[in-house]
Amino acid sequence: MQSPININMASTIFSPHLRAIQLSGYSLPANERLKLRNNGHTVVLELPQSLAITGGYAQQYRAVQLHLHWGATTGPGSEHTINGHRFAAEIHVVHYNTKYDSFKEAMVQPDGLAVLAAFLEMGPRDNPYYQELLDHMQQIQRDGEEVWVPGFNIASLLPVNLKYYYRYNGSLTTPPCYQAVRWTVFNQTMMISRDQMLKLITSLRNDDGKPLQSNYRQIQSLHGRRVLASFQPTFFAPKQLPAGTASSAAPEEHSSSSFQAGDVLAVLFGVLFAITALAFLLYIHKQRNQNARLDSPIKSKVIYTAATTENTA
Repeated sequence: MQSPININMASTIFSPHLRAIQLSGYSLPANERLKLRNNGHTVVLELPQSLAITGGYAQQYRAVQLHLHWGATTGPGSEHTINGHRFAAEIHVVHYNTKYDSFKEAMVQPDGLAVLAAFLEMGPRDNPYYQELLDHMQQIQRDGEEVWVPGFNIASLLPVNLKYYYRYNGSLTTPPCYQAVRWTVFNQTMMISRDQMLKLITSLRNDDGKPLQSNYRQIQSLHGRRVLASFQPTFFAPKQLPAGTASSAAPEEHSSSSFQAGDVLAVLFGVLFAITALAFLLYIHKQRNQNARLDSPIKSKVIYTAATTENTA
């Protein structure tokens, strides 16, 4: 049950019981200072325990920290992959189950941790929220260095739509790699500029003093685990999770609220309605043009010639 994994979309199982992720306390005022540090393996932003996941899991989870994984100038560096595709980078927001007294206690429990993961790709413009972290990278170039940064809206580092995601049971991706994580991997990708990506992959040095790059773990085998999806992709028919089905290898689910494929159907019906309305308008326009021609003064110039009758007698 190790992580990360490759998510094969055609093999995911749609689970209507997976609710949208709900976050609490993620918007922090600027006067609340957060510690940003280089731990020799990644950049870590320590988070106050007022941040929590309050929906989308069976229990509540309290935030601990967030960190990133990236590649090098020669290639991408996300940890998870989708259909074998590796993204430029990946952000992880780590939480622990509030039924345990501490992160240390929770990290050895099967339901102890929840990690929210999102992919990063390069886009045409700077992302102002990721700039809140990148502005301070030069101050923590060496292993062990840290700096205090102003608070900001941590939720802005994650996708706006938190109801489309994959869920599976896995592990931490760094030692000791405890198999205690309920992973949520969002389907929507975050965008940062090329300059921002370059700063991310070139600013820090590892514990050996070398450039801190390609800090991702290799893909791990599923070993029979199931990957659930909170949505139905439109280009294939995923397997449906039967009602009441449970498995020790399957991630936890929720029965109080469900996400159906209604959003997709609504879009399809909207498109069909628009096409029908357009065809009707074109028909009306054509009919009016025909009537206008019939009523035109040009009619008076048409010479009417009566038919002649032959005398066949």
